[in-house]
Amino acid sequence: MSLNLDEVIPLGRCLGEYIKMFSLEPSDLELAILDCAGGAASFNAEMTRQGRKVISCDPVYQFSAVEIGAHLPKYHTFIEDFEASRPNYLWNIFESPSQLANVRRNATQEFLKDFPSGLQEGRYVTASLPVLPFENGQFDLALCSHFLFTDPHLSEKDHLEAITEMCRVAKQVRVFPLLQSFSGVESEHLNPVIAELQNRSFTVEIQEVAYQFQIGGNEMLRVSKKSSV
Repeated sequence: MSLNLDEVIPLGRCLGEYIKMFSLEPSDLELAILDCAGGAASFNAEMTRQGRKVISCDPVYQFSAVEIGAHLPKYHTFIEDFEASRPNYLWNIFESPSQLANVRRNATQEFLKDFPSGLQEGRYVTASLPVLPFENGQFDLALCSHFLFTDPHLSEKDHLEAITEMCRVAKQVRVFPLLQSFSGVESEHLNPVIAELQNRSFTVEIQEVAYQFQIGGNEMLRVSKKSSV
């Protein structure tokens, strides 16, 4: 599984953000959850402390906590990127790019503390879409944050393969956001992917959520298999 860590900035998001990004109800938090492309989020660590069940998968987990943590100084690049695209964001959740960087750094540090034990416990799994090492229907809910529809390098085929694979291992899939990074433009793949998923008999819904940092970025995609009843 090839990944150049030099090209990665570890960006941690916390449980509170996940709850808003994915409209997670208290009952959702009790489900068996897969965090796809979980990266350096503290979601798994925080949920585990509360006695809940989360498995996170990401190719970055092939590296050690020390190796991932060594890239925290790259946050100066992160701040510069957000300063350059500042008009595309609402600065009400975060006051400034530097404050955002501090929040991301804190979540990443919490992840790094949890990662070695979580790796041993099987809560962090080295894997990447569109091939996941999990059983059919192993999870109730699969979440995917800031990867699909965000990364401009992914094709329509990449999106379809990733979402159908998540639907294989989970009863329901939620993807957030639906805009490309920094530009704030809706992904060109969104509508074709929705149409093809519907053609394949998936139930697909765009749902407004209570989280908006990118202007217009307050929607998630919810996908599930149609009931056979």
